[in-house]
Amino acid sequence: MALTGGDVVLERGHDGRVAYLTLSHGTYTVVTMEMRRLVAERFAEIDRDPQIKVVVVRSDGQHFTSGGDIAGFMEVDPIDLTDLGHDVTAPARSAKPVIAAIDGYCFGVGLEMALACDIRLGTGRTQLALPEMNLGMIPGSGGTQRLARLIGLSRAKFHIMTATRIQARQALDWGILSAELYDDRDALHAAADELALRMAGFSPAALRTAKEVLDRGVDGPLYTGIELERKAYSMLRATDDFAEGVKAFGEKRAAEFTGR
Repeated sequence: MALTGGDVVLERGHDGRVAYLTLSHGTYTVVTMEMRRLVAERFAEIDRDPQIKVVVVRSDGQHFTSGGDIAGFMEVDPIDLTDLGHDVTAPARSAKPVIAAIDGYCFGVGLEMALACDIRLGTGRTQLALPEMNLGMIPGSGGTQRLARLIGLSRAKFHIMTATRIQARQALDWGILSAELYDDRDALHAAADELALRMAGFSPAALRTAKEVLDRGVDGPLYTGIELERKAYSMLRATDDFAEGVKAFGEKRAAEFTGR
């Protein structure tokens, strides 16, 4: 029988500048079909709120997520599965930077969601995997493509085609995790919060543009990416935020960015 329930809780902190998206469904945080839909809905709400500058995705269970509701897939019409990855990959489409705070297991759809985030932080007990081979299936929400682009085709083939887990230290060395390994979940969440608050102080226009240039440029030829960067740089030169940043630098004070 398919699992039901679970929630994706949206909270705001630091005067509404940081959004916390918390996956909630027991110790192992099994992601149900309903939760997948909620991820997309919550990100739509986040993108409509100009006050929110940065997003942190986390879990209230002992694991970020052990994966999806396997039985639930059997209740979805195959034609509908072609759009399956659109919901949990909402972090990649968001104009705002998204930080994933990953403690414990991050398997299947959980890893695909994390790979769609911009920055991934973890602990010493973080484990990553795309174990769909065990079910006679492949990742279906961007896992094959994003992992291969991140760690290389050979490594991605090995870990996807053998369903082998990636341990925390290896994930850090390969660049899946973006920073040091934190001691425990509390330290991880504190670090994610500190990083989000720091980023919330930057120009929203510059953050949005950097995300787009990096995401669009990395898949094309080098000269295309450089041209995209050059045009984006020129566009930002005309913003009020850039003028404020230059002025604040000269006056030796913190800049007050508005996103314009």
